[in-house]
Amino acid sequence: MVPAMPARAALTRMSSWIQLSVTVRNDLVERVGEQLEAAGALAVTLQDAAAELLVEPEPGAAPLWQQVQVVALFDADCDSAAIIRGLHAQPALAGVPVQVGQLADCDWSGTWRDSFRPTRFGQRLWVCPVDAPAPDGAGVVLRLDPGNAFGTGTHATTAMCLEWLDAHPPLRGAVIDYGCGSGILAIAAVLLGAAQAYAVDIDPQALQATRANARLNGVEAALDIRLPADLPPQPLDLVMANILANPLQRLAGELVVRLRPGGSIIMTGIIAGQEGAVMAAYADCIDFAPPLRRAEWIFLSGTKHSSGAACKAGR
Repeated sequence: MVPAMPARAALTRMSSWIQLSVTVRNDLVERVGEQLEAAGALAVTLQDAAAELLVEPEPGAAPLWQQVQVVALFDADCDSAAIIRGLHAQPALAGVPVQVGQLADCDWSGTWRDSFRPTRFGQRLWVCPVDAPAPDGAGVVLRLDPGNAFGTGTHATTAMCLEWLDAHPPLRGAVIDYGCGSGILAIAAVLLGAAQAYAVDIDPQALQATRANARLNGVEAALDIRLPADLPPQPLDLVMANILANPLQRLAGELVVRLRPGGSIIMTGIIAGQEGAVMAAYADCIDFAPPLRRAEWIFLSGTKHSSGAACKAGR
């Protein structure tokens, strides 16, 4: 299975697309991915660049392939030359070859529908396409239109978050999904008993997709969809962040201040080998459970110290 960086944008319309691919050492993968996302990439995926067998690494070693092909998808009207100049402006990437290609018109919504099937996460939570019947005996059913946005639970990071939510339902709690994408985590939290959920993203397409999916699941009244700058100050019972390791470290103070003492935090989008740095950014505030790993991805969960009001995250 090809690992994919969590993506936030919708690929719903029929159009042509520009695909950029660059092969780099594995220690440069996150830097390249963040650069491409900042340049407007709609999706970023990772592929083995050398048909290398991926084996269990030595302790502390990054388990990615030594050479990784980073592939990014952009709107057809993007300035690919400017994107390449941005990559080359980084000393470690100066002169690295970048391949540019065009993808033919495709109904991405239909493509996702073809591969998206009802899937269970944990004991009772099911994620189902809007037009597919729920399995007999399904407990909690979350409906998604796979054309609305990426984030159907098929990626390992989303799946681990959904399984955690199923096992730790936020009954009557207030939660935040920071970097909500399709809104799947916020909606799942409400369906599993949360009284209120904030769905937060910097991407207007993600917020639009979240609104559509909230209506689809009848949870609009409990779901508050906002930009990060518009969040209210009161601390919440659960913080969820499925983004990337570097942003998780930079946002440590922002995320911890949103969490009440004794509240829970779950984080993923972390490539194996990066969890130590992420946990260190929260060490003054969060007691972590042992990390979980699926494929190349790490899932972290923890609880804010009871004296957490005075903690200093991100130092």
